[in-house]
Amino acid sequence: MSVKTTLCKGLNRLFPLPVHPFNLQNQGLKSYAQWQYERGEETLRFYLEKASKKEILEDKVILDIGCGAGGKTLYYASQGAKKVYGIDVVARYEEEANALAQEKGLEDRFQFILGDAAKLPFEENSIDTIIMNDAMEHVDQPLVVLKECYRVLKPGGKLYVNFPPYYHPFGAHLSDAIGFPWVHLFFDDKTLIEVYKERVKELPDGDERISFRIAKDKEGNEYFSYINGMTIKWFNRLLKETKYKLVYYREVPLRSVFIPFTKLPLFKEGFVKMVVGILEK
Repeated sequence: MSVKTTLCKGLNRLFPLPVHPFNLQNQGLKSYAQWQYERGEETLRFYLEKASKKEILEDKVILDIGCGAGGKTLYYASQGAKKVYGIDVVARYEEEANALAQEKGLEDRFQFILGDAAKLPFEENSIDTIIMNDAMEHVDQPLVVLKECYRVLKPGGKLYVNFPPYYHPFGAHLSDAIGFPWVHLFFDDKTLIEVYKERVKELPDGDERISFRIAKDKEGNEYFSYINGMTIKWFNRLLKETKYKLVYYREVPLRSVFIPFTKLPLFKEGFVKMVVGILEK
């Protein structure tokens, strides 16, 4: 074990883990789908300064990109949506999503789609509302996904997008096992991969977590495949390459005390909790 790995593990012991759905599920407290459903309204709160929940959901055909186990998707269906599609690349989520749909009596208004958001299986001008909650930082081809969303949206339809920028304290998305904030600023990916694998290998779902987050490139080197390193600067550059009308945009600070840091280009990326946008076709 390298010195960096030992140091990282030692520092991590000083910080408690944030609440994470993977750990709640392992503890038998609630499934990932249930956790998502309970947080459904929370996924919309950043947009409510500009748009009402009724405007976003009611009587709408909705696409939820990066739906996970479908809990938040089903919450949208429960709020008066006409039809809600959830799309995700993880096959095992489909069974959990469909089980919760049946439990909530929402099977007729919900459909899970196993697929890539860069190749949406919808016709042009067919979707009223697209929601990308904590998904922009995960897609392999973000610009292609944005353009695909534009293609399938109806004229006047809106894409609601929010994501934590990469340099957020937990922007590496390892907080199910590593609670040290900004850990990815202090340690390289090789070290983080070693620490993460060590932390989860004995868990009941350890192998699933590792395969979900880590892959190998053509040379056989391991890398974090589930995240693209989306920053505020990159996202704004991508928007300029699309045809959307930007209806609303906000950079939410970690806490109000950090607002001055979010105004400084050198520090902004590390002190913004969430980037929020409403984009209209």
